[in-house]
Amino acid sequence: MTQDISQTLRIAIAQLNPTVGDVVGNLALAREARRDAARNGADLVLFTELFIAGYPPEDLVVKPAFLKTCLDAVEQLAADTADGGPGVVIGFPRQGREGRHNSIAVLDGGKVIAIRDKVDLPNYGEFDEKRVFIAGEMPGPVNFRGVRLGVPICEDIWGELGVCETLSESGAEILLVPNGSPYYRGKMDIRHQVVLKQVIETGLPMIYAAQVGGQDELVFDGASFAFNADKTLAFQMDQFQPAVTVTEWNRVHDTWRCTDGPMARIPEKEEADYRACLLGFRDYVNKNGFKSVILGLSGGIDSALCAAIAVDALGAERVRSVMLPYRYTSEESLKDAADCARALGCRYDIVPIAEPVEGFSSALSELFDGTDEGVTEENLQSRARGTILMAISNKFGSMVVTTGNKSEMSVGYATLYGDMNGGFNPIKDLYKMQVYALAAWRNQHLPPDALGPSGAVIPKNILSKAPSAELRPDQTDQDSLPSYPVLDDILECLVEMEMGTEEIVSRGHDITTVHRIEHLLYLAEYKRRQSAPGVKITRKNFGRDRRYPITNRFRDR
Repeated sequence: MTQDISQTLRIAIAQLNPTVGDVVGNLALAREARRDAARNGADLVLFTELFIAGYPPEDLVVKPAFLKTCLDAVEQLAADTADGGPGVVIGFPRQGREGRHNSIAVLDGGKVIAIRDKVDLPNYGEFDEKRVFIAGEMPGPVNFRGVRLGVPICEDIWGELGVCETLSESGAEILLVPNGSPYYRGKMDIRHQVVLKQVIETGLPMIYAAQVGGQDELVFDGASFAFNADKTLAFQMDQFQPAVTVTEWNRVHDTWRCTDGPMARIPEKEEADYRACLLGFRDYVNKNGFKSVILGLSGGIDSALCAAIAVDALGAERVRSVMLPYRYTSEESLKDAADCARALGCRYDIVPIAEPVEGFSSALSELFDGTDEGVTEENLQSRARGTILMAISNKFGSMVVTTGNKSEMSVGYATLYGDMNGGFNPIKDLYKMQVYALAAWRNQHLPPDALGPSGAVIPKNILSKAPSAELRPDQTDQDSLPSYPVLDDILECLVEMEMGTEEIVSRGHDITTVHRIEHLLYLAEYKRRQSAPGVKITRKNFGRDRRYPITNRFRDR
């Protein structure tokens, strides 16, 4: 028999990594977490948003069979609670009378004792919930063993609908918030501010339970936390690490206060971005069943950083690098690529591309007779490399890692069916200068969950030399682009901040350059639509966040 709790409540936060669509696996993960929490004396286990389905399930929830499978799993987990152990708060999608809901179930004593539905459905950036869910009614508290719990779901604490205020006014004593909140740079500070605002307005403590793991482009970074009613940080869990952590809450003068919980350090800047890239890449590869990966290692900074992330995520034995030299490939690049592969400990092959490139040129010679050589011939090199990498991928079952950065993807400095070939891109949302910053950080630090070697794994020469695609003699990127500090600032203004050109010029940029970069940004949309998915790092990535038309004649003049 479960007992009413009057003075002490031990709440386990299940900060875990569910897989979208793997209902059986997610149920097993929940059961193991509950057993772990029971061994540590928990009264209640708080899971994250839509945990049973995995988050975000997108159009899976349109399938009645999927909804039934999720409901069956919740009912099985509810039956487990007949053992007198911890109760459970867990997220799942459900079919209601009027439509589908993003819901939570409270389980105790062998049954579902309450269901609450999400009220505020986000419909911006990476979120598209109004497309597949309908809003629930304003929730009331749930009586769990004598304690009145308020359970707003994720956006319910971010929006302005007054869900937390309603719960407070109707008698809630503590707010438990299951979240599916993806990472972007600086997100932790924003989450703290959002929770603090609700704590101040309601006078109630709030627990923020956050999912961890990668799902396609999104990375969920965990870092669950809570604030006491007096606005002090109650506990802080690790970022990027799954865990089941029991926190102890005691009633003090009619207010619940956390008296025992972790205080983890939260990574900042380059460390957080690197670990997000690592986690997103690892989960994409593993959750989609790839045994290994392959990438072209050119001797440049982008492929070197991607190789480091791949080795840290998967281990050197699962990473194969290939140098694909042509007549314009420098001896410096050959040495840098070999040194990088050696430092990382991954396999390194050399496959010259002269024969296929010259074969294409020969096949096209009659058709191209009388024309000047230019970008077309340069792109033949890139496409030969892409074809070879895809052939190796097909032969050995390794996923091709594509290595273009956000600066290149913004202005179309990439070749369709060439260097854009691949299944996933760990640095797709990093501007060029951020690539350099993360590479420098990795040379000085080994992330706690990395499988690669410590020490400098990206040769110093790669960090210091001028970047070049090496598609013609003495080529550098700055032959056709502004310097990367200038380019990146203009692009951040255009993409992240949606600034007008006049405002960007007022920051000190040349008006002709700004107009040119804006034109290239719009012009390259068709390429980005055909690019591989990649880890979201910034507040506005290409794909989920920024959805511009391909056919688009607008220019800000």
